[in-house]
Amino acid sequence: MKSPICEMFDIEFPLVAFSHCRDVVVAVSKAGGMGVLGAVGHSPEKLEIDLKWIDDNINGMPYGVDVLVPNAYKGKGEGNSLNDLREMIPQEYRDFRADVLQEYDVSADHLRNSEGSAKTEKNSNAILGKGFEIAQEVLDVAFSHPIKLVANALGVPPDWMLKMGKDNGVAVAALVGAKEHAIKQVEAGVDLVVVSGTEGGGHCGSVSTMVLVPEVRRALKAYGNIPILAAGGIATGEQMAGIMTMGADGVWCASVFLPTNEAETSENIKEKMVAASSSETVRSKSRTGKHSRQLKSPWTDAWESKDAPEPLPMPLQTMVSEPALRVVRDQAEIGHEGAKKLETYWVGQGIGLVNESISAGQTVQKYKEEFIEAYENMNALFEE
Repeated sequence: MKSPICEMFDIEFPLVAFSHCRDVVVAVSKAGGMGVLGAVGHSPEKLEIDLKWIDDNINGMPYGVDVLVPNAYKGKGEGNSLNDLREMIPQEYRDFRADVLQEYDVSADHLRNSEGSAKTEKNSNAILGKGFEIAQEVLDVAFSHPIKLVANALGVPPDWMLKMGKDNGVAVAALVGAKEHAIKQVEAGVDLVVVSGTEGGGHCGSVSTMVLVPEVRRALKAYGNIPILAAGGIATGEQMAGIMTMGADGVWCASVFLPTNEAETSENIKEKMVAASSSETVRSKSRTGKHSRQLKSPWTDAWESKDAPEPLPMPLQTMVSEPALRVVRDQAEIGHEGAKKLETYWVGQGIGLVNESISAGQTVQKYKEEFIEAYENMNALFEE
């Protein structure tokens, strides 16, 4: 295809797949798209291991890395240590998370008191708190490998990150959920914009993909031919063809790869996703303090109830939610029925269009076939 995305990364098909699973990254790149490894939570040492594995298995095909380096979060620039941040968490939040788990017979006494939960709160997410301090170390590792793309998942990349991209000849992308954010990203100097509608999993804005993509394309005309990847609810080749007629140069997909054979998601989550309808996700601040979309479960329902405390700002809410969800995940893995019901995962509304677990490579092939069929259907409208 002649898409600017194909030219930028020397790929056959303009589909970029975000995944926390290195196996998915490799499979997508080998199938003609490009995989991007989600490195949020990776230490420099862990990232080195995963990227070395990718290099050894991807046969020279292009791939990228996605990080999270927000410009604003609670405690930034205030000299706050992790202990300082933990002291900002009111006791009612620890009580609430423990109550939800114990309602489903999941033991959570250590989550109720500050001392007992100290270790899990400090380690709630390696990219939060101390993780921000090592973000540049993580990127140093990424740029030491033959990556073709580095994407920032939240906010305008800091100047030093943009400079690292230019110095290493690596395209820098940023995810946006509003037209105004896209303009700021381009003015800051990003090479590529991932325009993510509210249907997408994880952090998302409030505007639908169908509206947001053409809105951003029109707004960016004054800045030249800035490539756009559309994201949010795009789980089929037909959708991909449609959104490219609206101004996208390709697509950025994630949720559709979560139920694949290679994906890092648990069997319990894969079963939930394959069975889910598009209405069985929720957009909420309850997980990170910023709006993100995830699979509905009794855990998410509890945080949306009238009795739930108001979510705290990032990273405090993550320090509340992730320790509890780690307990849920661990218990679900050994078959605890209450934990299996509570378990959730970030996922977009497009999961309602996924009704089977197949390989990542087969998923890319399915996109291609559906895209071609949609293209032929459009051409048929103009035949005499």
